[in-house]
Amino acid sequence: MSDTDITGLLALARDGEPAQLGAVFEALYPELLRLANARLHGNQATLTPTVLVHELFLRITQGKPLPLADRNHFFAISAQAMRWILVEHARQRVSEKRGGGQLMVSLDDQIPQMPVATTNVLALEECLQALEAISPQRRRIVDLRYFAGLEFSEIARLLACSERTVYREWERARAFLQAMLDEAGDGR
Repeated sequence: MSDTDITGLLALARDGEPAQLGAVFEALYPELLRLANARLHGNQATLTPTVLVHELFLRITQGKPLPLADRNHFFAISAQAMRWILVEHARQRVSEKRGGGQLMVSLDDQIPQMPVATTNVLALEECLQALEAISPQRRRIVDLRYFAGLEFSEIARLLACSERTVYREWERARAFLQAMLDEAGDGR
């Protein structure tokens, strides 16, 4: 399905035909699965790319219609929603490991370790929040590049700035996030 067809379906969904959003998901399902697989990196044993895409579908299609403009905007919103789902899932797993919902407490000499994937998702979320406080534009570029998988030219179009600016801000954001993640790794 062409970008023009996707844009037309998104306009129909925005104008009160929510079933058209389902058609967009159906047309872009393979790309959404690829995006979900890239986000999971095979580390979340209880969350598969299929489950992530289906959860995304439920969250985007329920409630008030989103004002999605085109295919790139759809992927940007989808990537952001996937990140929120992953963070929520990681927080839920951490709370379960710390006793959330348990009735019986047993003590032993061993302290259970959190899975690396859960820790990484939560650490990355903390770093992204710190980046947002410093530069909302850099945070948006990270969302669009890393989570949505958009090219620099697509991001430049969405943000109405030059491709060179996007690349420069991406490099700065990457350096900041790497430094923050390295620091968090040393302290834990």
